[in-house]
Amino acid sequence: MTEGTISLILAALALIISITAFLTSRKQPAAAPMPDYNTVPLQLQAYERLVLLVERISLPNLVGRMNHPHLSSRELQVLLLENIKQEFEYNVTQQVYVTQHAWNAVQNLKDQNMLIINQVANVMPPQSTGHELSRQLMEVIMSQEEKALHTIVLDALNYEAKRLLK
Repeated sequence: MTEGTISLILAALALIISITAFLTSRKQPAAAPMPDYNTVPLQLQAYERLVLLVERISLPNLVGRMNHPHLSSRELQVLLLENIKQEFEYNVTQQVYVTQHAWNAVQNLKDQNMLIINQVANVMPPQSTGHELSRQLMEVIMSQEEKALHTIVLDALNYEAKRLLK
């Protein structure tokens, strides 16, 4: 046998082994991931934490909790925004355990509340007090005709958590 013949036989043998390995791997179904029922408590805990986050950054609760009459409106604005950011950053890891829809709802609430605070604070006179900013924010909240955004987000989180319990 010549070197060319040996090379041809080895190439054919390698091809046959490759095809056999490919077909064998295709026939064996991939192991289906077993549902890990141990994650359900973690997911429920994440929803609980997000409900608490939503309650804490809802504008009525936030304004009531951050009642500092001695602050200027600009100082209160900064305090409110920092509080929202801190609360959100503290709970950012919860997104691992909840649906993308639920996490997006919480993010939208955070962004919307920060936008409202900035918009209301920016139309206030520079010498206005924190009390005036608080009162103006509450007026904006009370003037909303539709359901408050934090209530909608709470409903979505409750729905998602209840789906886990079924």
